[in-house]
Amino acid sequence: MNLFQALECLEQHIPAPSEGLPDDVFYFISRMTPLVNVDLLLKDEQGRTLLAWRDDPYAGQGWHIPGGIVRFKETFAERICKVAQSELGCTIEFDPEPVAINQLIHKERDTRGHFISLLYRCRIPAAYIPQNAQYLPGERGYLQWHDTCPDNLIVYHEIYRDYI
Repeated sequence: MNLFQALECLEQHIPAPSEGLPDDVFYFISRMTPLVNVDLLLKDEQGRTLLAWRDDPYAGQGWHIPGGIVRFKETFAERICKVAQSELGCTIEFDPEPVAINQLIHKERDTRGHFISLLYRCRIPAAYIPQNAQYLPGERGYLQWHDTCPDNLIVYHEIYRDYI
């Protein structure tokens, strides 16, 4: 099989890339080009920041700002809304322009090694209470309000410490 045939095969097996990619394909692409992601800076009326627990081989363990990778032909606004629904279970409002744009490069790793991250200031409904029924503290996806920035922020989100 030559390269052209291999690419044709991939296209046949991924009919809707805008809905996401199989992990193996996603990881391959992440070794070829930067990934663009949006991060949601969620503050309540008391100035607390909503963070999620993360635990995976690429980012390690710690608190992080909820976010997600922009899909093919998806706008930043669409990804922000989808992250809010999938990770928080609610709709949010957000400023149309990011408050920060950062390039993150992991020098020792190729897979998921280069990101362009856009941080958006978001507003969450005043009555919002994290719905953690399916999670225990310390489990991936657990949500918690923070008065100050926790010490155990994932290393990639240290760039956001002053915002939290």
